[in-house]
Amino acid sequence: MSLIEASGLCKTYQAGDIAVKAINEVNFNIDVGSFVSFVGPSGSGKSTLLNMIGCLDSPSCGELHVAGTDVSSLDQKQAAIFRGENIGFVFQDFNLIPVLSVYENVEYPLIMVQNWPAAKRRKQVMELLDAVGMKEQADKLPSQLSGGQKQRVAIARALVTNAKLVLADEPTANLDSVTAHRVIELMKSMREKFNTTFIFSTHDPKIMAEAEVTYTLVDGSIENKEEVAS
Repeated sequence: MSLIEASGLCKTYQAGDIAVKAINEVNFNIDVGSFVSFVGPSGSGKSTLLNMIGCLDSPSCGELHVAGTDVSSLDQKQAAIFRGENIGFVFQDFNLIPVLSVYENVEYPLIMVQNWPAAKRRKQVMELLDAVGMKEQADKLPSQLSGGQKQRVAIARALVTNAKLVLADEPTANLDSVTAHRVIELMKSMREKFNTTFIFSTHDPKIMAEAEVTYTLVDGSIENKEEVAS
């Protein structure tokens, strides 16, 4: 079953008098529970594509359906609501709020986006922190954590709203190879546990090797698709 369907999807930016086509009429389907990577050189359109899937940017043309919704037709407020209900994000620089504890960082989307009651929030946050191995660090600040621990917290935060989809932009870029491998394994186990779809923008060969489907982008077009035989 498809979670994401893109048809003739494109994105054009205006740079002065010049129209720059960042994404050039791409087509793809991504199934529920997939582990997918978009790869390619800098400027190939990877981040632009993730931003459109994540409703952070709107397509210039074509159709994009995520979880049964035509996200290309959403206005800014509708897109924010849709993100909060369906999509989690993991970034290469973690994007944790430095003055909040581990617990508070993971809890934050439940307060700001979904406004869950306190008891329900606590149960959900502690279950996610336990799942990523960070329950004992709940009261620590981000400055007291290693890079790998910060990314574990970021993964818990991405999943805490029961997201159907997690978008990860270079999630292992700031990690050493051993820690990066552990983070990849953690994301795979979270996919198995919650049937969440993970989509990566990456240069990391370790993620490429673990991905079930890899799309190679060149100059805004999908040049190649590789699938791991099941």
